[in-house]
Amino acid sequence: MRKFLFLAALLPLCVSAAEPQQSPVPGTSVDVLLCDNETKLTVAQNTPRTRETGQQISDGLMTQWKAKNPEKDWVAVENEKHEVVPPASNSKLVGSGQGSTYGQITPLDVATWERETYKLAVRGSEVFHSGDELGSEIAVSCDMCHPRAANTHPETYPKFQEQLGKVALLRDMINWCIEHPVRGRKLADDDPKMKAMEAYILAQRKGKVLEYGKH
Repeated sequence: MRKFLFLAALLPLCVSAAEPQQSPVPGTSVDVLLCDNETKLTVAQNTPRTRETGQQISDGLMTQWKAKNPEKDWVAVENEKHEVVPPASNSKLVGSGQGSTYGQITPLDVATWERETYKLAVRGSEVFHSGDELGSEIAVSCDMCHPRAANTHPETYPKFQEQLGKVALLRDMINWCIEHPVRGRKLADDDPKMKAMEAYILAQRKGKVLEYGKH
């Protein structure tokens, strides 16, 4: 007889497991399933329930999943090529509450916030470093003028920009650069590529003081 456990976090990060509905029969094994409901690791029912053991099981499952899905680890691949600054840690909020929005904040909440925020910034790095993603007619990408988002100063927007003849937001200046140095087509404000690039540029300036209007 076998019981099943399901790791409950989203792929590829799985950090928690649900309890089985019934207690396992002594001496049986337990199939631990990843949340894709396919990747499986069989462990002895009497395996100690410690943090270290849980981490070993999680690592074993993820090793299998990554071997079957090598293209899925795009965040690590892009970060290795172009290091992206990680987001702020919210670990101190674990156990606290934020009204009706979150209730009591869990480690999984904090891990999800960090993972999803970082993924957006890393996606922005992909666009920022690719003339193809930007639709460039001359194979120019943003990093050719702004390596690691240097000299973009997102913390100084909104401010008056001579190139535009008006007060501009960061996205306005991104579009000006796409149209002119890059020779591509401007992006809509709600385009996923625009949002990702804004996230990347802001991430690379982490820690800078906001000072809108500064030249």
